[in-house]
Amino acid sequence: MCTVSFVFSNGKAILTHNRDEKTARPNAIEPKSYLVNNKNIIFPKDPKAGGTWYAITEDATVLVLLNGADEKHQLKPSYRKSRGLIVLDVISSDSPIEAWKSIDLSNIEPFTLVLFQDSKLYQLRWNEIEKSTISLDVTQNHIWSSSTLYPKDVRDKRANWFHTFLDTKPEVDATEMFNFHRYTEGENLENGLVINRNDFMKTLSITQTVIEKNKVVLSHYDLQQQKDFTNTFITI
Repeated sequence: MCTVSFVFSNGKAILTHNRDEKTARPNAIEPKSYLVNNKNIIFPKDPKAGGTWYAITEDATVLVLLNGADEKHQLKPSYRKSRGLIVLDVISSDSPIEAWKSIDLSNIEPFTLVLFQDSKLYQLRWNEIEKSTISLDVTQNHIWSSSTLYPKDVRDKRANWFHTFLDTKPEVDATEMFNFHRYTEGENLENGLVINRNDFMKTLSITQTVIEKNKVVLSHYDLQQQKDFTNTFITI
């Protein structure tokens, strides 16, 4: 997995995530609120490991996971902990960005996190050797594609689709971003935004958060079961 985009338009931060996963993996549990380390966190749950790829707190901190770092890595026979559980460890802390600095990632498979905290955007990356932290401009648009599924030339091509799409729209809303993630290159089952690689690897769901001042809307669409989930709340 996966594909993640961030846009800030008309006073709204929009984070959208496509989850690409093996079809043999058990169906995810729709987003619910869970108490993790005495903190209420909303996330869709992977029933296999109990972790998640997309989590949001009551104060509108969002943490999103992509498998892989800069480039595709060599798999080891086993790892110490699921990356989806690392997501919960980080976001359930008092300050996710501070937790990232101190968390032990030895024997954890490489990954990338996109963190939106206190109106700031970060790319957090672990490449099996070292962590990197990059502060990103929230006034710019950003897209990520997992290095484990998409080689660099494909990642560059997908970024070009993204920026070309946004160049035609001075302002973009959540529905348009969802449709970009749902329908772009719809015939391209190998590398479009929604993939189906021989029914082995598929885009299983699209999850999106829209944050406008203190209002948060979390939407989740299960592509396999064709089910919608929406949760709207006011930040505390």
